Amino acid sequence: MKKTLVIGASLKPSRYSFMAINRLVDKGHPVVAVGLRDGIVAGIPITKERKLFQNIDTVTLYLNSKRQVDYYEYILSLKPKRVIFNPGTESPEFYTILRENNIDFEIACTLVLLTTNQY
Repeated sequence: MKKTLVIGASLKPSRYSFMAINRLVDKGHPVVAVGLRDGIVAGIPITKERKLFQNIDTVTLYLNSKRQVDYYEYILSLKPKRVIFNPGTESPEFYTILRENNIDFEIACTLVLLTTNQY
């Protein structure tokens, strides 16, 4: 199972990040989450604090490219194996930074990857 950090996590059930947390938990993946508000989704605490989580395999982004800039250093410090850019989060600038740091990335939908067993 791939320990996943959801960035842009939301407490609103209509948000894709909320759905992704639920689906990741259902599939047995360990999940940690950072969002704009503290709370709990599917038993997973969402924190506003950018904690230095250990052993992150995947970061899945639910922030538009402009809001991601503030997270570049944070994500790099976690040394994830890959970053998933969900629809609406595409960022050629960040792709370049990830390449320079030997971090894989995918332009994909976490929900689709989980549904099709390609996660």
